[in-house]
Amino acid sequence: MHHYPDASAVIRATSPDQPVILNRPHAARRAARFFVEKFPGRTLYAVKANPSADLLRVLWDAGVTHYDVASIAEVRLVRATLPEAVLCFMHPVKTASAIREAYAVHGCKVFSLDTQEELEKIVAATDGAEDLTLCVRLRVSSEYSELSLAAKFGADLTEAPALLQATRQVADSLGVCFHVGSQSMSPHAYVQALEKVRAAIVDASVLVDVIDVGGGFPSIYPGMEPPPLEDYFGIIDRTYESLPISYSAELWCEPGRALCAEYNSLIVRVDKRRGSELFINDGAYGALFDAAHVGWRFPVKALREDAAATDEAFSFYGPTCDDLDHMEGPFELPSDMRAGDYIEIGMLGAYGAAMKTAFNGFGESEVYEAGDEPMASQYRGDRRDPRVSDNVVSLR
Repeated sequence: MHHYPDASAVIRATSPDQPVILNRPHAARRAARFFVEKFPGRTLYAVKANPSADLLRVLWDAGVTHYDVASIAEVRLVRATLPEAVLCFMHPVKTASAIREAYAVHGCKVFSLDTQEELEKIVAATDGAEDLTLCVRLRVSSEYSELSLAAKFGADLTEAPALLQATRQVADSLGVCFHVGSQSMSPHAYVQALEKVRAAIVDASVLVDVIDVGGGFPSIYPGMEPPPLEDYFGIIDRTYESLPISYSAELWCEPGRALCAEYNSLIVRVDKRRGSELFINDGAYGALFDAAHVGWRFPVKALREDAAATDEAFSFYGPTCDDLDHMEGPFELPSDMRAGDYIEIGMLGAYGAAMKTAFNGFGESEVYEAGDEPMASQYRGDRRDPRVSDNVVSLR
């Protein structure tokens, strides 16, 4: 893979006709080391956020050994890429054939569930295996998150005790898991969720071996400046330690966005300007799905040295024939943007390249590596920690 210092160097060298995905392995490596060293438990990478085999190898080399897989295709991908990885099939609704293959062929022994029906399916598909870690997923609030995950999965507190008791009877290790939603903007989300875990465990009177706080750990985007991740880790640790669990219980988390958002950026070309609208060569059916469908704002930068100093708010249209291929933004760019200009769109490592399709004949892109820093970072140490006081008391 070709390596360039930054996006501008790519433009100078290649003048690309197709969108360009820029990988930053050093950024993903740094994020992985941060979680491995600072999260007070086990880190599982949520593969759905970015299933790139290159990224999986970067995370493995940085110390991430467990992988949250959500389909049999992801099971196969991780096993083929990382033969020694621990696979955790954390989708609560799976086909019997997927469970059977994951267990018998790929050595997956960790499964999640949120109903008695799914529990019975897992037991049958693994022929009553006695070496399973089974995690009962609870439904918790997504009120602090930018993207809710509260509607589709999870047992409520009226259902959880009986399900926990039934799962305890067949599981070698019993876990409780949840997901507070994507891009959680407050550590308090995990306190609320863990209090539901406490209630479920007490009502069920079972011994629990794993507490999995799921994902939701945030990255930095325009208009979204979350607290430092250390705040999340600290409050999770304190709340977890007070739970009525086995003395040998493990704490897990499943970051996706937080491990890979900084890994990718995207170079696009402006093919037309119409007032404050820029027609670009990637969009809603490509890496900018979130920008179109959930109004996600990504950081942007014009790749033209003589661009105007004053900025203007632009929206984007993608390359397809569909009116839905529209990213409202606003995206702040130099006021003299014109056809032929290139734009770098940052923080697209999570749910960017992974969402690309070939709709309308578009979707091809080139991939290079870049050596510069991502447009924002939770990990490089240049964010001011709000917990540090400016009030200094002299002891002299």
